[in-house]
Amino acid sequence: PRFSPRRSPGRGFPPCRGGTRPALGAAGGLAGARQRPWGRAKPVGPCQNPWGRTFTAWCNSHLRKAGTQIENIDEDFRDGLKLMLLLEVISGERLPKPERGKMRVHKINNVNKALDFIASKGVKLVSIGAEEIVDGNAKMTLGMIWTIILRFAIQDISVEETSAKEGLLLWCQRKTAPYKNVNVQNFHISWKDGLAFNALIHRHRPELIEYDKLRKDDPVTNLNNAFEVAEKYLDIPKMLDAEDIVGTLRPDEKAIMTYVSCFYHAFSGAQKLSFFLSPSFRRPSSLFLSVPGLHLLFPDPFRALLEWIRRTIPWLEDRSPQKTIQEMQQKLEDFRDYRRVHKPPKVQEKCQLEINFNTLQTKLRLSNRPAFMPSEGRMVSDINNGWQHLEQAEKGYEEWLLNEIRRLERLDHLAEKFRQKASIHEAWTEGKEAMLKQKDYESATLSDIKALIRKHEAFESDLAAHQDRVEQIAAIAQELNELDYYDSPSVNARCQKICDQWDVLGSLTHSRREALEKTEKQLETIDELHLEYAKRAAPFNNWMESAMEDLQDMFIVHTIEEIEGLIAAHDQFKSTLPDADKEREAILGIQREAQRIADFNSIKLGGNNPYTSVTPQIINSKWERVQQLVPKRDHALLDEQSKQQSNEHLRRQFASQANIVGPWIQTKMEEIGRISIEMNGTLEDQLNHLKQYEQSIVDYKPNIDLLEQQHQLIQEALIFDNKHTNYTMEHIRVGWEQLLTTIARTINEVENQILTRDAKGISQEQMQEFRASFNHFDKDHGGALGPEEFKACLISLGYDVENDRQGDAEFNRIMSLVDPNGSGIVTFQAFIDFMSRETTDTDTADQVIASFKVLAGDKNYITAEELRRELPPEQAEYCIARMAPYRGPDAAPGALDYKSFSTALYGESDL
Repeated sequence: PRFSPRRSPGRGFPPCRGGTRPALGAAGGLAGARQRPWGRAKPVGPCQNPWGRTFTAWCNSHLRKAGTQIENIDEDFRDGLKLMLLLEVISGERLPKPERGKMRVHKINNVNKALDFIASKGVKLVSIGAEEIVDGNAKMTLGMIWTIILRFAIQDISVEETSAKEGLLLWCQRKTAPYKNVNVQNFHISWKDGLAFNALIHRHRPELIEYDKLRKDDPVTNLNNAFEVAEKYLDIPKMLDAEDIVGTLRPDEKAIMTYVSCFYHAFSGAQKLSFFLSPSFRRPSSLFLSVPGLHLLFPDPFRALLEWIRRTIPWLEDRSPQKTIQEMQQKLEDFRDYRRVHKPPKVQEKCQLEINFNTLQTKLRLSNRPAFMPSEGRMVSDINNGWQHLEQAEKGYEEWLLNEIRRLERLDHLAEKFRQKASIHEAWTEGKEAMLKQKDYESATLSDIKALIRKHEAFESDLAAHQDRVEQIAAIAQELNELDYYDSPSVNARCQKICDQWDVLGSLTHSRREALEKTEKQLETIDELHLEYAKRAAPFNNWMESAMEDLQDMFIVHTIEEIEGLIAAHDQFKSTLPDADKEREAILGIQREAQRIADFNSIKLGGNNPYTSVTPQIINSKWERVQQLVPKRDHALLDEQSKQQSNEHLRRQFASQANIVGPWIQTKMEEIGRISIEMNGTLEDQLNHLKQYEQSIVDYKPNIDLLEQQHQLIQEALIFDNKHTNYTMEHIRVGWEQLLTTIARTINEVENQILTRDAKGISQEQMQEFRASFNHFDKDHGGALGPEEFKACLISLGYDVENDRQGDAEFNRIMSLVDPNGSGIVTFQAFIDFMSRETTDTDTADQVIASFKVLAGDKNYITAEELRRELPPEQAEYCIARMAPYRGPDAAPGALDYKSFSTALYGESDL
């Protein structure tokens, strides 16, 4: 995982070769050089990318100061070790101690330490994680190296208030300005012809380049010349390939910036000698001492460097072995401090000495001054010879350290393996003795005993499996003794303790198995009794629960037969109780036998029967409850029987009366219908007969009232059905109301027929003829004719209403007269009105008006007194009820309009 970077001021960046290390300010990002986020693209190998060669050479120019280098940039940084070493060399700071493990997690942790260090310098790492570096992602690795180059090689370049990339570009422009065919505007195509590289070298070391002989049209020669001179004389490794630069349309900017920055750092120290080598120089000794770096050319610095080399070589050649890996690791740590802390300044010192010496010689020669000749033993070659001896001793010392660490690691590994296995074994055995000694089986059930036996068998298997571990522990202890391990006494004591404990565990295991098997046999007999008890107790318990549920069940009955059935079922249930009591005693006897065996063998029975939750207490309690519920059920059934007997009496009483009233009403309805249809006697005879029927019906009302009282008692008893009769009180009421309505309607119809007959002068024979025709076509005897029945009747009477256009029109006209409301039926009264109009002369209305005028004493109106005096009572009342009040100017109080009455009676109005 990545952590938030720690911000801290930078320490500076050492130059590639020569020059002083420019100071860095507080880290806060790369001034003048914008970082580019590195995407997670497909990895690209160093050989496929010009950055790879350039960045590899740049890294090696620093790593060789620590006596190492890399071959493949995306592989050699995967474990993070050389990456951390590179950062220590270029920064001069010490990073956290790396992890030496070979696992992926160790590599990721090392790379994370390096990335945290980079981030602590104020560099924001975009999309670069430790996992990509460890996985060998070339593009991510190159992006990380470019970030390092920007931070430590380019960021702190400062020229005329410009820094980083712009400062480096301005420095190149200033240095190459006097040279023809050189125009540095960028870090790609401006360097493609090679003249800019040669101009930089010639500006600082003119004796190394014959610039006038270079041709712009031969870029490959120019580039190779600059690269070779820089590598040979300036100690700047070859980082670019001439053919690649020429062969590409736009050379890689990052590769060229990296390479050019090495020139900047190499020549930065030489620039400080310009004043010292000027013609105006007069006091060389004092000026030498005033120029930084020139003190290295004098005997004291030479002597100090050689003395350091001679003092360091015996330390590196010391091969005294140590007993512990910690001591050897301390030697390795000292060696690492030597490489990271002590040697890099000496490398810089040696490098600066060589550069200053060569630069001084060149400037002296160009100024026609004699060469500087150090004294015997203070030559640069003496330093180089001692340095070569130092590096050889260093290489052999490192190999010896690694071999010794491997040897001690083997011993340490064995000791650690012994401790781990011993710790695992001791952790496993912890609590095992106490477990084997416990007496938990004394109060266990059979199922618990079987579980304990299975658990013990599993423990025995585990114990056998741990036999190999004990043997391995003993073998490792023996090997450590043979290899003379320094801490063998403690190893032997621990091994002996483990072996002794192993013997104790074996003995306890055997004893516990015997105790468990003995207890198992004793509990099996008790378990069989428990199982038998459970098999018989469960169905008996269910029977008692069902019995209690039935005894307490609410019952709803409506007939005497239903309650008698329940009483019979209850009597059957009571007959089974003696056998149930015998079964209860047998079940309880099984439980008592199990308890007797347990007491005899001193066995502690824990808890209830494992096969059932039905205890003897539950059985006895439910049995007592059944005994209590039986008499309660007896009383409830007897009470309900008495109630149903009373209800049956009410049913029979109501049915007896209803079976008389219902047929009587039906008979009267039929008789009334026959009277209205049959033509026995005159209309007055029919009317008298109907009124006698009406009186007999009224006289029958007490029977209906009696039936209502009986029905009220049935309702109060909540009786909903009665198998003794098909008549309900609702049927009786409806029939009674229909009977009253029918007799009243029939009487009214006969009275209307009488009025119509008298008013229109229809004879009794005509009325009988009209009734006979109407009844003939009234097939259902409903007292009305449908349209088709009426049409057939008209045809029989001689009317032309056949099924043709003219006949249909005539029939529709007649239907509008007899059925003005469009009800679809023709009543007998409407039929009589129609027939009376058809059989009466057209001047009948005038004759009636004339008759009324005579009765009225020639007045235009008539009074009720005059009508009652001149006409029969029924006719008088009929006319009074239907005549409208007279509204003329000569009207008297109570005047009636006989003219409108006569017109309506013989016109199209329906009286």
